[in-house]
Amino acid sequence: MDYKKAGVDIEAGYRSVELMKQHIAKTMRPEVLTGIGGFSGAFSMERFKNMEKPVLVSGTDGVGTKLKLAFLEDRHDTVGIDCVAMCVNDIACAGGEPLFFLDYIACGKNYPEKIASIVKGVTDGCLQAGCTLIGGETAEMPGFYPVDEYDLAGFAVGIVDEKDMITGENLQEGDVLVGIASSGVHSNGFSLVRSVFEMTRENLDTFYEELGGTLGDILLTPTKIYVKTLRCIREAGIRVKACSHITGGGFYENIPRMLRDGFTAVVEKDSYPVPPVFGLLQAKGDISEKVMYNTFNMGIGLVIAVDALKAQETVRAAEAAGEKAYIIGRIESGERGVRLI
Repeated sequence: MDYKKAGVDIEAGYRSVELMKQHIAKTMRPEVLTGIGGFSGAFSMERFKNMEKPVLVSGTDGVGTKLKLAFLEDRHDTVGIDCVAMCVNDIACAGGEPLFFLDYIACGKNYPEKIASIVKGVTDGCLQAGCTLIGGETAEMPGFYPVDEYDLAGFAVGIVDEKDMITGENLQEGDVLVGIASSGVHSNGFSLVRSVFEMTRENLDTFYEELGGTLGDILLTPTKIYVKTLRCIREAGIRVKACSHITGGGFYENIPRMLRDGFTAVVEKDSYPVPPVFGLLQAKGDISEKVMYNTFNMGIGLVIAVDALKAQETVRAAEAAGEKAYIIGRIESGERGVRLI
């Protein structure tokens, strides 16, 4: 008996590392002090010593049950983008610049090419966010996961000068809400998605005219990464007063998180186009509007609050960064929460 006969293939692990190195190397920032394959990753903070009060910000998350679709479609090169997005978008909401990312892949059996494909997605996400994939772990766990399945999670660290943090403390009545479009369902609500749609390869490969693609293509579209968009807005001289990443819990749970006591966010539902995938979900699942807005992003992946005089300029800055943006509401005095009209 040896480790391989017990289900853990060490040689496959070595092969996975070799295959992923070419992708990881593309993400290297000059601050990285260590190579690939060490016990830890080292990142120099020398470049940030001129900040008045440097603050580290962090985020951790996974892809969730969206992975079930990747298994069915045997497509593994985009879920890594989702994993990065779920972490770095939270950092960007605080005003932070993501510096480095670490991933964790747990699988039933290590197929080196599959692991390398997953990591390629992670590096694609890191490149979009401007951060380094500085380390990670691939754990082969036979008997814990089925041989063709895996879980994927990550952790990111960023930095921001304390004076530039986005906290919501300067919100006032009359501030305007700008919504940045999502790319679709992103990485939340997939337990409900999988209950609405029959999860078979045949159904996922079905072309839906109203979606303009197959169901699998639409649902596996990666989560948008908003780091560079927020940077463009900041570089345009616009002060973002508050920011919310619309993840699990949709509008009702996430938008209040960016508010301080005494303020309500009023969102106009008809102020932007809702992607057709949400209409299809609602109709097929007989889902109430309240549940839809309390589960999904409904086409808006990021909500920011800015001074009313800066609203149109904010939209233009977001569009210059390649995103679609809309004025979707306003801040009013009242009980902390969100009201959809």
